Amino acid sequence: MTDWFALLGEPRRPWLDPDALKRKFLQLSAEAHPDRVHSGGAAEKQAGHDRYVELNAAYQGLREPKERLRHLLQLEQGSRPREIDQILPEMMDLFLQVGGLCREADSFLAEREKATSPLLKVALFEPSQQWIEKLGAMQRVIGTREEVLLNELKQLDADWQRSASREPVATTVLKRLEELYRSFSYFSRWTAQIQERIVRLSL
Repeated sequence: MTDWFALLGEPRRPWLDPDALKRKFLQLSAEAHPDRVHSGGAAEKQAGHDRYVELNAAYQGLREPKERLRHLLQLEQGSRPREIDQILPEMMDLFLQVGGLCREADSFLAEREKATSPLLKVALFEPSQQWIEKLGAMQRVIGTREEVLLNELKQLDADWQRSASREPVATTVLKRLEELYRSFSYFSRWTAQIQERIVRLSL
């Protein structure tokens, strides 16, 4: 398994500054860009291409908190975090809100799809916009909750740094990082579900 942190020359930790990570990636990818070896042999070109692809995959993974945590936990524990469908108690209220809103939006979309009359379709434009606004508001709620977790992740990063001198990393920190990984996974899934409905409503 490729260590994305090592590939980008970053310390193995829960939080990475997005701007610094981007600068590091741009510097390394510029050095490995396939255009730099366009006059080389087939093996050199392939190696340059492979290196560029690896760097890009590492950057795309580490820039996202969910993927960064999954990768970090896999490196530390030797296996991927277990997938648990049980919602954490602090996420249950949001889970119910998102589920209810998506079901209601689906009902509206089903009714809208039955409309064949051009006049009726025009009449459904305004309600479609209202649903887009409702779903957008829910995305903002998720974004606010995600921001709270990002701040906690920064704090856990400080705990991680302190425990780095003591091997293995404190079990309590790893346990909470795994919970945050699952929370970010839910946020990502819910945001995608909402966005899919916004796109359908916009058509």
